[in-house]
Amino acid sequence: MDLTVHQHIDTFLAETEAVLSQDEVTNGLILGVALRLKRDPARFEHAPYLATIRDGGELAAAGLMTPPHGLVVYARPGDPSPAMRLLAADLVASAWPLPTVNGVVDVSRAFAGAWQAITGGEVTVGIAMRVFELRAVTPPAGVSGSLRCATPADLDRVFAWANAFRDEAIPSDSPPRRELLARSIAEENIYLWEDGGRVVSIAAKGRRTAHGVSVGLVYTPPELRGRGYASACVAALSQVILDEGADFCTLFTDLANPTSNSIYQKIGYRPVCDFTQFALSRPT
Repeated sequence: MDLTVHQHIDTFLAETEAVLSQDEVTNGLILGVALRLKRDPARFEHAPYLATIRDGGELAAAGLMTPPHGLVVYARPGDPSPAMRLLAADLVASAWPLPTVNGVVDVSRAFAGAWQAITGGEVTVGIAMRVFELRAVTPPAGVSGSLRCATPADLDRVFAWANAFRDEAIPSDSPPRRELLARSIAEENIYLWEDGGRVVSIAAKGRRTAHGVSVGLVYTPPELRGRGYASACVAALSQVILDEGADFCTLFTDLANPTSNSIYQKIGYRPVCDFTQFALSRPT
């Protein structure tokens, strides 16, 4: 096996895009981030880590990291351990900060094990997630309100709710950046559910691949939950995405939250595969 560290996203995509695109839903995280790096490099605070591993002329694995975010890994079907050992060794030797690793369960677990064997560090499960796909929306019945695009006047609320979402759902992630949220609002990627003139829920368009768009930042304040607002907001936004020409929408759910896993399936999302994010702590 041969590992290549890429200095530019174009060469990384030249080696990975065709393979990853064969399963856009499963590979949507690493592929979507890579395509965003190509389209909008100024969005990212630091230079990325981009690596591919080839075996017998074929792509065996890939790793992508956009600090301060953690590593995302891909491996072809089969035993990912040899490729993940090679990837972990390169990252450790290069002294990259590595807070987390995320990927399909067996791949991220193989990387975490290889990293632990090299460093003697601690590995803990951060979030166990499920990837869902939707191709037709089943709107929830009986939920009052309507969807609208967020406007610049909503930025304070969007920023506050993005922080609350991060604290509750993905505390290991870096804090949201106000300027990026302002850009997302300007690009009409953030949507709000409004009921009786009151904003009650939020959801956003995320990563894009050739045929799909991810949905994220789904949040309803605790005092407004249990009324179907999140379901209605996500269903309406998903329909917007499909109406704009996407073949499908995707989203991640936290497996520790049975409510979210249930409500998304009721509006048309279907489970595809499971991911696990592992937290990596170097020995002190």
